[in-house]
Formats: sequence, structure tokens, C-alpha cells
Amino acid sequence: MTDTLPVGSHTVIAQKVSKKLRSRHRADKRFQIYGLLAVALALFFLVSLFGSIFSKAYNIVSQTEIALEIYFDEGLIEVDKIHEGNYGALIKRGLAKILPDVRGRRDKRALRKLISTGAKYELRAQVSSNPDLIGKTLRVWLIASDDVDMWVKGGMGAAGRSNGRLSNKQEIWLNTFSNLGLLERRFNWRYFTSGDSREPELAGILGATVGSILTLSICLVLAFPIGVMSAIYMEEFAPKNRITDFIEVNINNLAAVPSIVFGLLGLAVLLNFMEMPRSAPLVGGIVLALMTFPTVIIAGRAALQAVPPSIREAALAVGASQQQVVMHHVLPLAMPGILTGVIVGMARALGETAPLLMIGMVAFIVDIPTGPTEPATALPVQVFLWADAPERAFGERAAAAIVVLLTFLIVMNLGAVLLRRHFEQRF
Repeated sequence: MTDTLPVGSHTVIAQKVSKKLRSRHRADKRFQIYGLLAVALALFFLVSLFGSIFSKAYNIVSQTEIALEIYFDEGLIEVDKIHEGNYGALIKRGLAKILPDVRGRRDKRALRKLISTGAKYELRAQVSSNPDLIGKTLRVWLIASDDVDMWVKGGMGAAGRSNGRLSNKQEIWLNTFSNLGLLERRFNWRYFTSGDSREPELAGILGATVGSILTLSICLVLAFPIGVMSAIYMEEFAPKNRITDFIEVNINNLAAVPSIVFGLLGLAVLLNFMEMPRSAPLVGGIVLALMTFPTVIIAGRAALQAVPPSIREAALAVGASQQQVVMHHVLPLAMPGILTGVIVGMARALGETAPLLMIGMVAFIVDIPTGPTEPATALPVQVFLWADAPERAFGERAAAAIVVLLTFLIVMNLGAVLLRRHFEQRF
């Protein structure tokens, strides 16, 4: 006999199925809403972070300067002893011409603090490049102190409010300079053409940028050929046994080792045992190369595995040797993936700070390095130093250095995409 459903059962079943479908659809909608909320929350924090960074970095484009009528007195500057001239006295006289009513040692000292301590070195550089200035009077724009710069950028002068670092007299003097057209915000070329400094208004990123370029160059020279050759051997030539399995497991484990461990390795072996120069891009490049090796090897092996076996079989069928198969057929097809892995590893190395701190690249370096063995610092270390500085003006310089670092990372990742498209072959 055939079982038959009671009358109306089809309607009941259809209602239950429809109810379950509606419940599933509501669950799908809730899941989509949760996903959108998560993405929106992540974007909110990302925009807030970058907004905070860029809002601070924007101020670094300009720097406050004060114009003074400087008389390059022959009695204070001798032609044959330009570097020994009393340029501080020239600045004091220039200030006295504009504000002759300032009396008293304390007030004069407060007035002098409106000008950066590095202004006298800029005057010396001008006279050194043009000795004919001696004996002449010239309007010179001199860099203001960091307190004045923060006061001007904060717009506190117009509102009559203090930033807590300037006295009422100093603010009155600055307003006098502004009314006379002697106080302006000008393009801050010093930030891009000078090295680090104890004074925020004189600090720049050129030294850190050059140090990062030298360090990454050494890292690339070491990590790219050695990492690619290791990947080729492990994937194409190495026998499958316990030794190669052990090596493969350790390579995968090294990729997850904290970067500071590589810094400790560089400190113990490269500096203490091999006595290589401290704070040098050479040591930093070697340490970062050791950290990048696992990433390059894993990416290289994955790219080699992605090449179809038919390519190898076809090459072997026409009489090619194993080496010819790899070098002439497999490697060119895997090169886009290998280059992507190398650039991603380099991008990670660019942002590393801990291993560089361990090998001494946290030192205060003023001069621009000209070689891999000279003392230098790097962009992430420079950000670390400036972010920890007590002066507020260093905060916007750290933010601007972060923007420069992000620009480097974006360019490197864009280069990885372009190289992949250029070398990619369809098969």
C-alpha cells in the first residue's frame, strides 16, 4: 500500500518550509549586516588613524621664519676666518634694530630665544658661500624656534592665547614682527635636506632616508639571490628525505620568529663576535636579510609549485637537462611570483624597528651617511626617536616621517604589482 498524507498536510509542510526559509534569509541578512558593520568599524579606525597622522604631518610642509636686517660687520667676521665669526652677535644686533626698546639682560635673552640656535650656522653658511657679503647689510630670513613655530601654526597669536611656552612679552614681540611683515611661514626645505638634530626646527629625514636605502640595498643584494637559489634547490633538486623535511619545517618556523630575535643574533654574532661596525647599514642589511630569507624562500617555492608539471615534462621530452628545464622554462614562469614575494619581504624589512635597535642604529646621527659602513639610522627608528622626544614639535616631524615611510611601502607594493604584470606569462 502507498502511504498517503492527510488532507492539508501539504499546506502545513509548505508553511514550515517557508518559515525556515524566511528564518535563513533573516540570518543571511544579519550576517551581511554584521560584516558591513565590521568593515565600517575597521574603516572608521583606519580613517581616524591616517587622519590624525596626515593632519600632524601637514604642518611640516612649512616652517616659521623671522626676517632681520643683518649687517655683516667686518669686525665680527674676518675673511680668512669665516668659520670663527661671531654670528650670534649679528643676530642680536638685527633684533635690536627692530625692537630697540627691549632692555635688560633677561628680556634680551627672551628675545634671542625667538630665533633658533641654528640660525647662526645658516648665516655662517651664507657667508662661506658668498664672502662678498662681508661689509654689507642684507635682509635675511632666519628660522624661528620650535616654540614660535608651534605658536604660529596653532593660530594662538591671533586669538591672544598662549601655548604655555612663550611669555606675554614674547607674544607681543611676535605680533610686532607679524605686523611689520617680518614673520612668515615658508616652505620647510630643511626637513627634506638635513639630518637629525636636537632642535626640532632643524631636524630632517634625509639621513634616515639614506640609511634606509643603504640598509635595504644590502638586504636585497643578499636576500634575493640566496633566497631564490635556496627555493630552487629545495623545490627542484633536493631529495625528499628527513633532512630536507627538517630544513623545510625550520624555514617555515623561522618565518614566524619575532624580528627582535634576529636583532639579538646580529648583536651577538655580527657585532660582538665579528666586531663589525655598530650602527652601520651593512650590519642592518645583513640582519634584515636573515629575517627576509624565510619569506623569500616560501614565496619562491610557492611560485615554482604553481608552474604546471607539463612544462617540465615537455622540456625533458625534447632532451633538456634538469638544470635547463629549471633555468630556461620553470624559473621565467615563476619569476612574477618570486618577485612579488621578494618585494613583500623587503616591504616588511623596511618597517622593522626592533632588530635595528638591537644593533645600535638607534644612535643620534647628525651627518648624512655616504657608505654602508658609516653610522646611520633608518626611517622607522627615526620615528621611534622623535615620537619619544619631549618637544611637541617632534610629534609633527614623526608624523611626516610616517607618511614618507608609508609612501615607500606603497611604491614598493605598486612595483610588485607592475613587475608581476610585466613578467607574467599565460600558460
